[in-house]
Amino acid sequence: MNSQKLTRVRFAPSPTGYLHIGGARTCLFNWLYTRKIGGEFILRIEDTDQERSKPEYLQEILESLNWLGLDWDEIYYQSQRFDLYRQYAEKLISEGKAYLSEGAVFFKYNFKRIEINDLIRGKIIFSELPKSEEVIIKSDGSPTYNFSCCIDDALMKISCVIRGEDHISNTPKQILMYEALSFSIPEFAHLPLILSPDGGRMSKRFGATSIREYREMGYLSEALVNYLLLLGWSPGKNQEIISLSEAKDLFQIKDVNKTGAIFSPDKLNWLNGDYIRKMGLKDFSRLIEDYLSQKKALPQSLDREYLERVAELFKERTVTLSGLVEATRFCFYEDFKYDPEALKILETDSSKEVRFLIEQLGLIEEFKKDFLDKAFRLAAEKLGLKLKVLIHPVRVALIGRKDGPGLFETLELLGREKVISRLNRLLKYWEGKA
Repeated sequence: MNSQKLTRVRFAPSPTGYLHIGGARTCLFNWLYTRKIGGEFILRIEDTDQERSKPEYLQEILESLNWLGLDWDEIYYQSQRFDLYRQYAEKLISEGKAYLSEGAVFFKYNFKRIEINDLIRGKIIFSELPKSEEVIIKSDGSPTYNFSCCIDDALMKISCVIRGEDHISNTPKQILMYEALSFSIPEFAHLPLILSPDGGRMSKRFGATSIREYREMGYLSEALVNYLLLLGWSPGKNQEIISLSEAKDLFQIKDVNKTGAIFSPDKLNWLNGDYIRKMGLKDFSRLIEDYLSQKKALPQSLDREYLERVAELFKERTVTLSGLVEATRFCFYEDFKYDPEALKILETDSSKEVRFLIEQLGLIEEFKKDFLDKAFRLAAEKLGLKLKVLIHPVRVALIGRKDGPGLFETLELLGREKVISRLNRLLKYWEGKA
């Protein structure tokens, strides 16, 4: 019989806000650590602050973890364990290790030099504590963080506590509480903080955004997980694209960096674009259908074959799905406006040239990109113009913007009828300006 101790780790979010990048990375590293060796992953909801804890935050945390592909073996809610915390507080009072004052219970630290072997940082020595006593049960009957954390980690048989380095200062306090309660002390691993691109603390401007918001912005879960993996850890050999299942086989907690991980929006965007480019066309088509439908950016009646052609047009140039809301509007609707930047291109009235082009487009037998390319070049030659003089206003007429996917691919997608209709709309625009 194998008597080896089962590895159990926990992620303990508080439902007083949404799940952010730092918390998600902590959860991911806990999950990888235990899944690699066949251990158990515990989700503990630290909802002791009942005024600030909200059901909508809890729901978002659970949904975000599911979306990231992180499952759990057991789930606990601290709000359901208040009686347990009080029992242990009373035990400490009876042993003279805590006392009751003005409705609150205070723990008396019996301080000594403490040394731990952090699995990431190596030896850490604590030579002093900031204070001699601490509230462990507040006057409203709720437990404080350090106390409930110690009791739960012990009773849930957590063998390794993996958390952010901002919790290092809590470690000696918790160790003294473990000892006062005659609990075994787990191992510790403190992850480096995630820093903004300028090396400071994270802010909304630089990535301190909830997982839900990243999802709404159109990031893929696989790309976001891949990016979280690289914030403080690397699979080695300069590998940057790695799946969750691959990482599970390679992850070692000792390989996590000791220094802060710099958050790079550009790197995340690059990864997301790479995952999109590697998707099958049908999968990408389904993805943008779901996303654009949620954003109410698709017509009710939709030809799926046409949608797949739209997906093909944008697949290689898409970074995040959110960019497709405006970028693809011209594919489905006629009511788009000319972008203010694009209006500069239309300051030159090219009505004569566009009318000639409309005639040429009406003569094309097959409205395909290769034939369209030739027709444009021939028209430019006959008019004695450079090709771009035709291309720029036509692009604005078709999509309302000065930049977009390949012009001839766009012409083919829209078809002769829509193209000529939109070019006539451009002529009316110039007529109105005259």
